[in-house]
Formats: sequence, structure tokens, C-alpha cells
Amino acid sequence: MLELSGIIILGILAQWVAWKFKIPAILPLILIGLLVGPIAATFFSEDGSKWIEPVWNGTKGLFPGDGLFYFVSLAISIILFEGGLTLKRSEIKHVGPVITKLITLGSAITFFGAGFLVRFIFNLSWEISFLVSGLIIVTGPTVITPILRNIPLKKDVSAVLKWEGILIDPIGALVAVLVFEFISVEGDSGFTKTALIEFGKIILFGTTFGFTFAHALIFAINKNFVPHYLLNVVSLSTVLLVFVESEIFAHESGLLAVVVMGMVVGNGKLENIKELLYFKESLSVLLISILFILLAANINMEDLMLLYRWETVALFAMVVFVIRPLAVFLSTAGSKLKFNEKLFISWVGPRGIVAAGIASLFGSKLLKDGVPGAEYITPLVFMIVLGTVLLNATTARIFAKLVGVFLKRSEGILIVGASQVSRLIGSYLEDNDRHVVLIDSNQTNIQLAQELGLEAFNTDIYSESLNDNIELNDIGFLMALTGSENINKYAINKFGDQFGENGTFRLISVDEMNHPEKNPKEGLFSQTDDFIQLTEVARKYPKIHEIEILDRDHYEKLIEVTNKDEDMIPLLVKDKKGVLEIISSHNKAIKNVEKGYKLVYLGKPMVYKEDPK
Repeated sequence: MLELSGIIILGILAQWVAWKFKIPAILPLILIGLLVGPIAATFFSEDGSKWIEPVWNGTKGLFPGDGLFYFVSLAISIILFEGGLTLKRSEIKHVGPVITKLITLGSAITFFGAGFLVRFIFNLSWEISFLVSGLIIVTGPTVITPILRNIPLKKDVSAVLKWEGILIDPIGALVAVLVFEFISVEGDSGFTKTALIEFGKIILFGTTFGFTFAHALIFAINKNFVPHYLLNVVSLSTVLLVFVESEIFAHESGLLAVVVMGMVVGNGKLENIKELLYFKESLSVLLISILFILLAANINMEDLMLLYRWETVALFAMVVFVIRPLAVFLSTAGSKLKFNEKLFISWVGPRGIVAAGIASLFGSKLLKDGVPGAEYITPLVFMIVLGTVLLNATTARIFAKLVGVFLKRSEGILIVGASQVSRLIGSYLEDNDRHVVLIDSNQTNIQLAQELGLEAFNTDIYSESLNDNIELNDIGFLMALTGSENINKYAINKFGDQFGENGTFRLISVDEMNHPEKNPKEGLFSQTDDFIQLTEVARKYPKIHEIEILDRDHYEKLIEVTNKDEDMIPLLVKDKKGVLEIISSHNKAIKNVEKGYKLVYLGKPMVYKEDPK
């Protein structure tokens, strides 16, 4: 009981430490596991026992006999199902040729290149070598996101790294599962016609069970055959049922079945997909926390000593400094990415949780079956995972500055609310080369924004999802443009430091509009215009205009005209180079205004006069 509760407590503590210090959770989880496992047994325990012993002499410990193997199998099946849920066909279609090549050509280069390296450096069999290389294909968003979260990068660079991690996670897992299944079949019957038939059965039953049960689950949920309060647990039990049933019909096909099931459910028309994703994400966090402490603790010092040789350093260096750059540069050939951007993408390639988890699962299974060289699988993959995470977590920010991809000033703009006013302003800003992102909980508003070519996310301002969106790394301005005073204030209070380092603004409330002395420093546009007024002007005159400014006095007179005319609202000032500055409700706060600048405003066209009255 003490060990079980200790694992959960230490696991959640590791997750908190990862969140606090903005590092991948896999790092403290594995380090804690090694500490309470082989390190404790070697340096701290008088009798040489581990503080947490997953399996002891095959019969004792937390999981006697095959208990640990069964637990790891079921836990990995749930984690892979969640990974499959995130893989959308629409995302693959729109991610662009660079990411498509990275997850296809890049994966193939990593698979074959690392496979040959493991074969000739460690002199392992071809089967074990390619299983290791298949496992280290996977990067994963759970390790990349914490590393890049606080590095301001161009949107294209962040997008490539983010989507590569998301898309390659289930794909890499699928490759590793197929290689393992082929090894298992070959080990039983040799490379014969029978082996190929068995391998075909694994593919057939894995895909069939995953596809069939996924559609059955979608149908049952959409037809309300499952009550709402049982939605998540029924989904979980279905995943476990698919895994077990597929294993019964074709041994080692269960993981393939749950990956396929996740992909089908994630792309199906499931009304409660968001709720299901949130539940699976929470469950995965708990399972990952338990799983990696257990797996690391289960490693023995003898396993670690297998890597105490120069070949380990050689393999790590070749994978990080040769294979990864080769895969990236060949995959990005002919793209619009600059050399320094390709170099940075090559540097950031940390291996993830799925790689380490499946390595332990497959390593222990093949070791139990007596496959030669199986003892190298888990320590080799753990070495690559820990090494790449440590390297990238400590050097990514420095390397970004060194190669010149670190943005000195974040000029992107996050607009909270995607109403007609927000869409008009967002379109104008995009046309003037500013990266704009709109967020709203109203799906209709988001769809209308996306139809205009704007980047828009359907998200709740009260959720934590924005914190993990590394594509917002170049955001330096925050504009809250909703019709709710409370939401506007909440947005700038919560996200001002993260997304508004260069300026945070919100619409003024009715009370602030009627009482000039309450004019907030973060107020937007003017002292006389709130959300209702903006909406009315946008309805009557849905166009943004520019008028040239002659001098400082002329600017102030133009502002006075817009304040007196309820059908004109000042928005921005545009300088001679096209740089835009947001106007606050303290209209005269813009210091540098001179001839050649332009006033940008919403509403009816203003008659140009040198001295407007």
C-alpha cells in the first residue's frame, strides 16, 4: 500500500515540478524512477533492495509474475488511443508539404539510418536494431511543448515542430508495433510463409477490430444509448475490450487495434469528442505518472552498465547530430524555410513518452521470450529519450538565439472574441503583415473567421489550452474585444503577462464610458465607444479606412472628429514603414505622430480636410 500510494504521490509531484519549471514531465518522472529503483538499490539500501520494486524474483513485488507486463500493456493501449484521437485527417491535409515530408521521408530516414547504426555499433540483430530505430522515430507534443512554450519563434517554425510531434506520435508507435509483431511472428515460426500469414493476421485483426468498435462506439454515443455520466467510463472499457479481444484473435495485435480505433473515433462525427479528449488526457497524465516511475524503477544497474561504453556516446551523437539533421534538411528541401530555421528544427527533436513506454513493454516481452539482444532495447531507448530531452530542455533557447530564430520582439496579436468587429480588425491586421489569432467559444464566429482566411481557435478563455499552444509564441499584444466586461478583464489579467508583453488592451465598459475619470489605462480605441457602439458601426459601415496625417495637431483634430461622430471609431496609427500602433482610449497617448503617418479607423468615410472642423 505504501509503495502504490508513494508512486502516485511522486508521479503527481513530478508533473507539478514539470509544470512549474516548464520542462517535459518525462524528465522528472524517469529520474525519480531511477532514484527509487536502481540508484537506491546500489547506493542507499544496505541489503541492495530498491525502495520501489515493481517485480522481485518474478513472484514478489508490486506486480508478481506477468502483472507488470499486463499493466504496462493496458496503460500503453490507453495512451496510444488518446494519441490516435488527436490525429485528424483535416490536419494532415493542411499541414503543408514540409510536415508531410517530415512524418514520411523524415521518419523513413530515421528508421533506416538509426537501424543501421544500432546494427553496426552494437552488433545487434537486424530485428532488434530496427525495433530500436522504430521506437526513436517518435518525438511527441508532450515533450516539445514545454521546451518551446517560452521561446518566441516565427509561427512557421513552431507549427512545424508542433504538428510533427502530434502526427508522428501515433505513426511512430504504429511502426514500432508492426516491427515488434513481425519479430514475434518470426521468432515463433521463422521467416517463412507461415510467418507472413501470422503477420497478416495481426494487421487484419488489429485494423478490423479497431475500425469496427470505433464506429460502434460513435453510433452508441450519438444515439444516446450511453447516459452522459457513463460516457467516459464506457469509452475506457471499450478501449480495453478492443485491446483484449484483438489479442485473443491475433496475439500482439492489441496495440495496433487501439491506435486504429483512436484515429477513427478522432475523425468521426462524435458530438462529445472534446469531453472524451479531456477525460482521456487526465487519465493519461495519471497513467504516465505511474508508468514511468515503475518502468524506470524496474531497470537494474546491470542494464544501465550495458551502456557504459563508448558505443553509447557514438550512437547518441550520430542520431542527434547526423540522422536528425539529415532527415530535416532532406524533408525541407525546396521549402520556404531559411537555413537557420532548418538548423533549429534539426536541433529540437526530443524523444517522448510513447517511445520510452513501448520500449519497456517490448523489451520486457522479448527478454522473457529469450530473444538475443532484447536486454539492450529498454536502456538504449531510455538513453536516447533522456539525452535528447536534457539536451533540448537546456539548450533550445540558447540555440535559438545563436542561430537567429529567436524573436527579439513579439509582434503577433491575440484577439479575444471573433465577432464581426474582431474579424474586420483581424483581416486588416493580416493584410498589413501582422500575425493575428482569434479565439472564441462560439463555433459560428470561428467558422466565419476561418472562411476569411484568419487563424481562429474555438476555445474557452477559462480553459488552460492556450498555455500549451506553442504557435502563439510570437504573440506580444492582447486585445479583448468581447461583449462581456468580465471576460475582457479576465483575459488581460490571466494572459496579459504571457501574450501581452508589448501591450494589453480591452474594450471599455458602459460605466467607464459614462465616467471619464474611470478611463482605464488598458482601454481600447476611444473613451466614447464600447462593444455595442463598435458592433453598430461595423453593421452600418463594415469597412476600415486610412487617412493621412499631416502633423501632431492634425492627428488630434482627426481624433476629435471621430469622437464627435458616432459612426467613426479610431483604431490604429500606421507609420511610414507600415508599422501599426494600437490606439488606446487615451487617444493622445501615441507620442510619435508626424507627416506621412496614417490614421486607421472604422466607419463611414471621412472627408479629407487639412484642418477638419
